[in-house]
Amino acid sequence: MATSSGTSSFENFDGAMDQRKRKRMQSNRESARRSRMRKQKHLDDLMAQAQQLREENARILSSIGATAQRCASVEAENSVLAAQMMELTQRLGSLDEILSYIGSASSGVGGGGGGCMFQSEEFQFGDGGAWSSVGLSHHPIMAEMYDY
Repeated sequence: MATSSGTSSFENFDGAMDQRKRKRMQSNRESARRSRMRKQKHLDDLMAQAQQLREENARILSSIGATAQRCASVEAENSVLAAQMMELTQRLGSLDEILSYIGSASSGVGGGGGGCMFQSEEFQFGDGGAWSSVGLSHHPIMAEMYDY
């Protein structure tokens, strides 16, 4: 009888081991399933983040393009203004020459230093008059109109 009692005890032990083994396998399967779900969620999160970064990158590139266009426009306007400044500087120099000539001529004409008293022939161009004698006929004062 010891044999049948020992066998039954062994069968109970073996059955309990099988049950624990099945529970462990089930638990491992659940753990693996949860792990796959975490990995899938992490992958989905990374894919969503990558898409957001692509969209942000596109917005930044668009902003850079618009800024580059504005920069080119400002540079073009700046070069136009620099050319205008050079022209106006030349005009001012020519006008200064004229004024200095008028100032030196007025001290010799009319006997005094007050006003500008010129004879009308001094204002004639190209006939050897006072203006052409100093070469002012070679300094044209350009009067261009700019449309802005």
